[in-house]
Amino acid sequence: MLKTILITLLIVAICIALLSVKMLFKKNGRFPNTHVSGSKAMRKRGIGCVQSQDREAQRINPHAIPERQSAATEQ
Repeated sequence: MLKTILITLLIVAICIALLSVKMLFKKNGRFPNTHVSGSKAMRKRGIGCVQSQDREAQRINPHAIPERQSAATEQ
């Protein structure tokens, strides 16, 4: 059992090291931006991220007119 755990940890460590080669050895290296908004082709087509669209939709509009309360809630 211990041998299996050590082999698994070794494989995971090798995978992490290989995934971060570009980040570690390149000046100003970063992980690639795989977000939808990071793709020029997607932006050109007008395709956006669902999370960004949701955040924009939930933003409070400072120019919005407050709704009137109904007569039932005033009593």
